[in-house]
Amino acid sequence: MSLPYRLIATDLDGTLLRDDDTVSQRTRDALAAATAAGAAHIIVTGRAVPWTRHILDDLGYEGLAVCGQGAQVYHAGEHRLLTSLTLDRQLASLALSKIEAEVGPLALAASRDGLDGEVLVGPGYRVQEGPLPVVAYEDPAELWSAPLNKVYIQHPELDDDALARVARATVGSLVNVVMAGAGIVEMLPLGLSKATGLSLAARRLGLRAADTIAFGDMPNDIPMFGWAAHGVAMANAHEELKAVAHEITASNEHDGIAVVLERLLG
Repeated sequence: MSLPYRLIATDLDGTLLRDDDTVSQRTRDALAAATAAGAAHIIVTGRAVPWTRHILDDLGYEGLAVCGQGAQVYHAGEHRLLTSLTLDRQLASLALSKIEAEVGPLALAASRDGLDGEVLVGPGYRVQEGPLPVVAYEDPAELWSAPLNKVYIQHPELDDDALARVARATVGSLVNVVMAGAGIVEMLPLGLSKATGLSLAARRLGLRAADTIAFGDMPNDIPMFGWAAHGVAMANAHEELKAVAHEITASNEHDGIAVVLERLLG
């Protein structure tokens, strides 16, 4: 079996993971067949390492993972952080004040840097149900007291797409703003994206954009699709990502990654 791509980059939530946070046996088998044929698999997720590690361990995944929207390159087999980029906290604070001047008060959360970085959640911030640990804070100073990879913002009335648009228009010269999922609008270091993290990880493996097929479901995957030779959007993907995809596969619930890899493996 041969594969036209030497690198398979997969987003995690809404792409590799089904809605119950598991990976189907069919998708596991397709990825195993692809790696047996000589391809490398890199998981590229918006989740920071502390929220990704348990899933990688459960998968038996020992390769490189790009976490935190590209901020972190993590060696899953060695449980080691290879690179980590932090957000300038002064710039982030300035950006927040500018957005709030436009739309009013925001609810905030933030992801602290490091292998064990906590996710801090402020008053009014809606956290999705699930097993991922968060630490509540009341004092705004607590948010800025240690290095951060990103800041999450929510608005009581604006939907995610509208909030991301306003934020990008207002502070796009200070920070990068992405919409990564329902209720997840993030401020990142300027210039950072999944593409920058993936390019770093690929270089460590001696691979290039031309070698890469990428799978994703949200607007934060757009830069990765722009970098990779071939971008595949899931059937459940955001319309903005579908618009730039080379093809659309089945949903994350219906083994969309496996459908494409099985076809390519012939």
